[in-house]
Amino acid sequence: MAVVPVAAPDALARLAQFDTIVDVRSPSEFAEDHLPRAVNWPVLDDDERHVIGTEYKQMSPFDARKRGASLVARNVARHIEHWVLDKPRTWRPLVYCWRGGQRSGTLAWFLDQIGFRTHVLQGGYKAFRRHVVADLRHLPEGLEFTVICGRTGSGKSRLLAALREAGAQVLDLEGLACHRGSVLGALPAQPQPSQKAFETRLWWALRQFDANRTVYVESESKKVGNLRVPEELMQRMRLRGRCVEVELPDAARLELLLQDYAHFGDDVEGFCRLLDALAALRGREQVAAWQAAARAGRLADVFRELMTTHYDPTYQRSTERNFAGHTHARILRLTNASPASMAEAAKTLLPS
Repeated sequence: MAVVPVAAPDALARLAQFDTIVDVRSPSEFAEDHLPRAVNWPVLDDDERHVIGTEYKQMSPFDARKRGASLVARNVARHIEHWVLDKPRTWRPLVYCWRGGQRSGTLAWFLDQIGFRTHVLQGGYKAFRRHVVADLRHLPEGLEFTVICGRTGSGKSRLLAALREAGAQVLDLEGLACHRGSVLGALPAQPQPSQKAFETRLWWALRQFDANRTVYVESESKKVGNLRVPEELMQRMRLRGRCVEVELPDAARLELLLQDYAHFGDDVEGFCRLLDALAALRGREQVAAWQAAARAGRLADVFRELMTTHYDPTYQRSTERNFAGHTHARILRLTNASPASMAEAAKTLLPS
C-alpha cells in the first residue's frame, strides 16, 4: 500500500468519501481557515514551529531539521495514540498541510505504514484556497436569488430561519459572518471568523445549492461587520435578485430589536462605545444624548430614535440605490415577528 496523492479539484469533489480530513498545520493556521469538516492534528504547534523556523534561518538548517524531526515524531505518536488506535482497517483519511509537503507527508507515511489507505491533498491548503477563490467568482452566476429586504428590526433573519425550516434554500450571510451587519451587530462572546474562513463557509454553502431552486438571502451591504462579501455574489444579488420587502409595525420592530440586543442591558458602556462610530454621521451632540439616555436605563428610547433617525433613512437610500429589483418588490406585511407569523409568511413565499 502507498500514500495516494489527490489533486484539489478531485479531493473537493468527493470530500464526503473521506472518513476524516486531517489538517496537520499549527493551531493558528487552522484557526484562520481550514477545509470543511477538518480536524487539527498539528505535527508542530505554534511555539514549536516558531522555534524550529528561527533555528533554521539563524543558526543551522541541519540542527533545526534534527530538532524538528524529534518534535514531529513525538507529536505524530501522540495523535496516533489519541485518535487512530480505534480506527478500523477501512478508515480512509485525507491529510493536508500548507503546501502538501513534509508535514502532511510525515503523518501520511506513518498512517500508510500502519495499513490505512491514506490520501494526501496535492498542493495542500494553498491549492484548496485557490480553488475556493476561483469558485466564488463563478458559483453565484448559476443561482437565482430572492432577496429579503426590510428596515432594521423587521424580522428578516427570523424569516430566513422560517424559510429554512420550511425546506427552502437559504444563504444566511449574517450567520456565516457571526455578525448582525450593523454598527451594533457584533455577537456577544462570538468573534467573527477570518476573511478566508468566511469565504470558505460561503463556498461550502453555495456549492450545496440546487441551481434549479431559488436561494433566499437577506439584503446586505458589501461588508458584514469586518468581513467583505465577494463582489460576484454581491453583484448577482443586487442586479439579478428578486426582492421581497418585509413590513412590520414600528412597535413590533422595536420589541424585536430589544430582544436581539438585550445583551447591551448588561454592557451599557460597551453599547455607548459602539455609538461613538455614529458621531460622523449624526453629530457628536446627538450621539452624546443617546449615550446619556442609555446610561439612564432608557435603551428602548435610544433604539426607537436609532430606528427613525438613523437606520430607516439609511436603509431606504441604500436599498433603492443598490438593489435593482427593489422597485418591483413584493410586499410582505406582517403584524408581528412571532414564530407562527414567520412560519406562515415563509409558506406564502415558497412555490406551491
